[in-house]
Amino acid sequence: MSGIHFIGGEKGGVGKSVVARILAQYMIDKAIPFRAFDSDKSHGALLRYYADYASPVVLDVYENVDAVLETVAQEPEQRVLVDLAAQTYDQLWKWFADSAVVDVAQELGIDLHYWHVMDAGADSVRLLEQLLNENESGIKLVVVLNDIRGDKFELFEKSGLRERAIGRGAQFVHLRRLPDVTMRKIDDNGSSFWSAINNTEGHALGLLERQRVKVWINRMYCELDQIEV
Repeated sequence: MSGIHFIGGEKGGVGKSVVARILAQYMIDKAIPFRAFDSDKSHGALLRYYADYASPVVLDVYENVDAVLETVAQEPEQRVLVDLAAQTYDQLWKWFADSAVVDVAQELGIDLHYWHVMDAGADSVRLLEQLLNENESGIKLVVVLNDIRGDKFELFEKSGLRERAIGRGAQFVHLRRLPDVTMRKIDDNGSSFWSAINNTEGHALGLLERQRVKVWINRMYCELDQIEV
């Protein structure tokens, strides 16, 4: 079944774009046809690192964001990734409500997925609670616990939200930690994750750095395999 994957979390710097980049690389490596849309008007990661697959999208212009669903309707075999910029939560859900997106997607046999990327802070817990209170039942939820931004999720575990999310059918993914210096090198070089692993020229990563990225991305792929992206 075709699907649209919205990568959100509302907060800036929480790791949404890293998750979107991992998903893009996963689909490339698994030969899954996909299109990507990037709503970050200033420095969209998918537009930078996966430009051959990505287009800009403006969430507060309905005719523009309609293309997200229409792309899948026209080409049912492909997936669509949408990297949501910070502070776009209200715009997205207004489009959902005003356009009856869930109903249309169900009629067309399109799965809708919302990826809530969260760090260990109180804001991410509050935003997940808001999402669970407002989220329509026709949207599949994936909660991403971003170890890069903090690996102690006591506030989340004590909140009771894990149990609520599981009750709503949510699935969970851990975004594993990659050394900060390695991630900075990848970003500074403007590299896709494939390029970071395979490029040995110029300002490339060292031998063991490339190996660590390969191990890291393969671990992420194992988690993605479990939720049948």
